[in-house]
Amino acid sequence: MQLIDIGANLGHDSFDHDRDAVLDRARDAGVVQMVLTGASREGSPKALQLAMEHPGFLFATAGVHPHHAVEYTAECDAEMRALQQHPEVVAVGECGLDYFRDFSPRPAQRRAFEMQLQIAVDTGKPLFLHQRDAHDDFIAMLRNFDGKLGACVVHCFTDEKRALYDYLDADCHIGITGWLCDERRGQHLRELVRDIPAERLMIETDAPYLLPRTVKPQPSHRRNEPMYLAHIVEELARDRGESVEQTAASTTATARAFFGLPQAA
Repeated sequence: MQLIDIGANLGHDSFDHDRDAVLDRARDAGVVQMVLTGASREGSPKALQLAMEHPGFLFATAGVHPHHAVEYTAECDAEMRALQQHPEVVAVGECGLDYFRDFSPRPAQRRAFEMQLQIAVDTGKPLFLHQRDAHDDFIAMLRNFDGKLGACVVHCFTDEKRALYDYLDADCHIGITGWLCDERRGQHLRELVRDIPAERLMIETDAPYLLPRTVKPQPSHRRNEPMYLAHIVEELARDRGESVEQTAASTTATARAFFGLPQAA
């Protein structure tokens, strides 16, 4: 079984003391490639550096998360464009809108998102998208770029049926995380994942966040890591009425095509 984690924040400082061991455990669990999330001016170059240190295994995105939208200046835009010139950077983002936290003012979020949508237009690279409690503005901004954007994935999808169908109608891909395994918040996803076509579905851990609550035993530190992708794909396969092998193969093929990844060594 070969798995691709399309969203892991391995630049996070919680991995600084054992990052190599985390990568080894991921390999042992069948994870053959990972896309590391770049989500800020500081984090995007770090994701690229890690990808360059592990060619063919790690790749990166480069972007600014809506939480950090206030840092998206003209200088920042130039930095993001420069990062996109590296072949290890396979997508623009993480970018989008987050009205749940509102860590950045909403006008700043919309401006940063629009500028990164333009980078995707100019580079032709896929988009790695974030949306929380901002669906109407988010889908409206995507529609403003209709016909100009390439492939898009709404990462860590946790929303309702209306949002899912809007994204599928807009030709977006969907990333599913361990949120699926949360009996408090993710129960609706167990029904919705059946509606996602296999060629639009990808999987991710969003490590170190969103440790699947159904992992037994739960690690005391509560840190998620890519080895738990194997647990997520088992739960996802069950909910879709598929074999684990089928879900693993289809999500891996979809991720490889979406990001233009080479075959794993």
